[in-house]
Amino acid sequence: MPGLLSYQGKRRPNLRSYNRNVTNNLQYEERLGTAPMTPLVFRMAVPAVVAQLVNLLYNLVDRIYIGHIYGIGTDALAGIGVTGSVIILVSAFASIVNGGAAPLASIALGRGDRALAGRYLGNGVVLLLCFSVICTLPVYIFMEPILYAVGASDVTIGYASDYLSVYLLGTVFVQLSLGLNTFIYTQGRPGIAMTSVIIGAAMNIVLDPVFIFVLGMGVKGAAIATVISQACSAAWVLSFLCSRRRASLHIEWKAMRVDWKVIGATLALGVSPFVMASTESIVGFVLNGTLKHYGDIYVSALAIMQSAMMLVSVPLSGFAQGFIPIASYNYGRGDAPRVRSCLRVVVITMFSFNLIVVLLMILFPSVVASIFSDDPELISVVSGAMPLFLAGMTIFGLQRAFQNMFVALGQARLSIFIALLRKIILLVPLALTLPRLMGVRGVFAAEAISDATAAVCCTVLFLIMFPRILRKNCSRP
Repeated sequence: MPGLLSYQGKRRPNLRSYNRNVTNNLQYEERLGTAPMTPLVFRMAVPAVVAQLVNLLYNLVDRIYIGHIYGIGTDALAGIGVTGSVIILVSAFASIVNGGAAPLASIALGRGDRALAGRYLGNGVVLLLCFSVICTLPVYIFMEPILYAVGASDVTIGYASDYLSVYLLGTVFVQLSLGLNTFIYTQGRPGIAMTSVIIGAAMNIVLDPVFIFVLGMGVKGAAIATVISQACSAAWVLSFLCSRRRASLHIEWKAMRVDWKVIGATLALGVSPFVMASTESIVGFVLNGTLKHYGDIYVSALAIMQSAMMLVSVPLSGFAQGFIPIASYNYGRGDAPRVRSCLRVVVITMFSFNLIVVLLMILFPSVVASIFSDDPELISVVSGAMPLFLAGMTIFGLQRAFQNMFVALGQARLSIFIALLRKIILLVPLALTLPRLMGVRGVFAAEAISDATAAVCCTVLFLIMFPRILRKNCSRP
């Protein structure tokens, strides 16, 4: 690979050092196709899991602090819960790049096509900047109607507007940090990717009480702390990806020229992760809209239970973020045995973790509820609803493993179908009909039924299609 170690530009005195750095950086990539599988998966996935758990703190820390504001905590928490649906939808656009462009870049690296991998990165940056504008302006202009539509009441609308109006100012930071961080994993550098998230979350933890309580800014203070934290996280990601010395795949101006084939492929594969993320928002619209008829306390309860669900789903997302580059890279190399080996480790780990954590929350719901609120009535509502709400999540680890493996292998249509099945085809109709038969419990039962059904369907579909995909595309059976 003579061109890889040559410096493209003016000669510098430390050219030898530069070439040595490039060689070392390439070794991080190459281990994706050579290192023993089980240690490799955990070496890549554990930092990603830690990063995702820390990233979860952006949301949870805000809710914990806000839920304990004297006198207004329960109503303010309901307001923040309502904004969650909108924030998820905005953030979901980053999934098009991190779940579309990044796996395709990894497959390209596995095939030895670094130029194509660079175009996926460069065009990914362009897409993220466009998404920042597309997401921010309409939501800002129609904020109040949107918030009322997703479950805000006259009591909670003020808190929701205060938080979201500030949060939207940091949309570009959210898009860049979430969308580009996966490209660091693609280069086999999970530690650096993890650091970007830790920086942001640590700042959020420190700044939240300062802005909320010390400066007395309440809900707006929580949003300001979050925006500042996200800006710092985005700066760290960009500092790495713009560095020729640190990154084996870096952002280049020429690679940012719009390539419609690259954008088309990114959108085709990225639609699936986008649907997976955005349908959570749509479901939030439906669930909050239904629950507000039973009282704001149920909206607050849903905010807590969705936060509890995130304690399960977010580590699984992190594990997926770690294993997808491995599966994609080896799929690009045509190495079916390593893809199968990766899958085996992933399924065992994700299913076991998911089952254990969900069972603990089903058995001890009041403990989870008390983390977010000291309101006895709210804790009682959550304790009664959570076992039903999370029942279907007991086998959800299977769906997350298989669905993300579809993404890793570039199987856009199959992954999209599973994403639509769980939330749009199953959950939305059930959430609208079951309350007529079961009252408010019907809302929580709808989540359980859709989660379990989708997990079973995804498992069956994967077992049928996976061997066919490998036979068709891998040269090493």
